[in-house]
Amino acid sequence: METQSGVGWFMVVVGLMIAGAGLLWLFAPAIPWLGHLPGDVRIERDNVRVYFPLMTCLLLSLLLTLVMWVVRLFRG
Repeated sequence: METQSGVGWFMVVVGLMIAGAGLLWLFAPAIPWLGHLPGDVRIERDNVRVYFPLMTCLLLSLLLTLVMWVVRLFRG
């Protein structure tokens, strides 16, 4: 019975993460600096556009790492 409870909590956490990603997707245009940070690589030529949001990815990775750390801290 303990295994089913763990799977249930895992599914709740995954669902909340998906909902959070959906909210971020909706409200991302309202955050003007997201994707335009110093360190984001943007190369535009005549027929080619290359964009890699390096600093934005690092910032989001740090934020998600902190969230996971807090979850593990309160989980025990």
